[in-house]
Amino acid sequence: MDSQQKPNLLYIFADQWRRQAVGFEGEDPVLTPNIDAFAREAAIVTNALTCSPLCSPHRASLLTGKYPISTGVYTNCKVGADVMLSPEEICISDVLARSGYRTGYIGKWHLDLPERNMTDDPLSGAADWDAYTPPGPKRHGFDYWYSYGAWDEHLSPHYWKDSPEKINVQQWSAEHETDQAIQFIQNRNGEQPFALFVSWNPPHSPFDQVPEKYKKMYDRNQIVLRENISSSSLSVHTGESIGGGIEELKDKQLNYFAAVSGIDDQFGRLLQVLKEEGLDSNTIVVLTSDHGEMMGSHGLMAKHVWYEESIGVPFCIRWPNVIPEMRTDLLLNTVDIMPTLLRLLDLEIPMSVEGTDLSGFLLNREKGGPEEAFISAYPGRKEVIEAFQEAGIDNREYGWRAVRTHDYTYVLHHGYAPGDKLVRYLYDLRTDPYQRQPERIEHISDHLLARELEIKLQHWLKEMKDPMITKLEVM
Repeated sequence: MDSQQKPNLLYIFADQWRRQAVGFEGEDPVLTPNIDAFAREAAIVTNALTCSPLCSPHRASLLTGKYPISTGVYTNCKVGADVMLSPEEICISDVLARSGYRTGYIGKWHLDLPERNMTDDPLSGAADWDAYTPPGPKRHGFDYWYSYGAWDEHLSPHYWKDSPEKINVQQWSAEHETDQAIQFIQNRNGEQPFALFVSWNPPHSPFDQVPEKYKKMYDRNQIVLRENISSSSLSVHTGESIGGGIEELKDKQLNYFAAVSGIDDQFGRLLQVLKEEGLDSNTIVVLTSDHGEMMGSHGLMAKHVWYEESIGVPFCIRWPNVIPEMRTDLLLNTVDIMPTLLRLLDLEIPMSVEGTDLSGFLLNREKGGPEEAFISAYPGRKEVIEAFQEAGIDNREYGWRAVRTHDYTYVLHHGYAPGDKLVRYLYDLRTDPYQRQPERIEHISDHLLARELEIKLQHWLKEMKDPMITKLEVM
């Protein structure tokens, strides 16, 4: 296969965009006409899941095909946590670059150590969790770079290219990044295939930072809340209250939906340029996200919890005349994306990969596939890590782990503080899709289904050498 015949890859992922918030799913009342039209020409994976519903862990797993406990990126790359994607990891971009692809990364990276962890006065001007990632091994083969670490100013974003000079922009970030992506495609070398990753930050909070034209698409009085909105007082997964109530939640939802409509608009622009450039038939296009957003379900905001609104992501992949148009209930976990894409591109999958190549199920409409997905979350806040260190405990023994099958979610939750007790929850997704009636498992030996799922989950913990296994009676 010569370079002119190799398919291009356009991989687009938004931050904190849940599976329910897209028109073709018929759940949240969100307007996404471009995405809906694309989905009719694509394979829709209705059981796409994140292996860890948090930004940095997902991104590291996406690029490496490895689980967070293996990459070491088990929590966000942030001030106070010595966590980053190692330059030694083999990423999909490394493989693509070595295989002759022109590679590009645009938007949020969030895989480098924040510069404030090393100096109070970075030359780049990076603040808080942000970082300038210079050319070299930490970019993992991406030769075009227009990116930043972590910074949530959607209407006044900034970026770095190949020097510490910060590029300040007065434009909605998703629109600006789409402008850059269009230039990348239009200015490509026609003799060389390209692989471009575009990482939009919206609809990630702050939710109100979205252009007014998208807000005007919605009527606040017609916002219908999900059936599992259970509290007028909102909190995050670790229990801290963030205040607010139902009326404030409606405002947040309107803005969240507006941002999704905004990225739909930008997605339509990217599809149009592929068509205009004659590239749509030979470009694999993936549209997805890194994790979801609770948006008030179960009284929670944000992510990092095991509910469907947090772990479920939209996932559509189009390759005209190669991947059939379909809806499939294939269980696709984050770690499966890298090997699946590499096989579709007819490239070698590194031995380091822990995920599964699912390309055959997409190409041939095959049934089956993985029986469960392993999902993990670990305590990562600075003060929490310090509390564990003072107690002489590995914080990674705590948090929660889960297996998600087609029908059930089974959770081991060890809490977020030394001394928290381990509890088990079982959710039947067939009879309780909104997960309002969890079964708390007190005695595994008396519950055949829980015992079966416990065995599956413990198998994953042993395979991953996850420290939580030391807290369990091994089965």
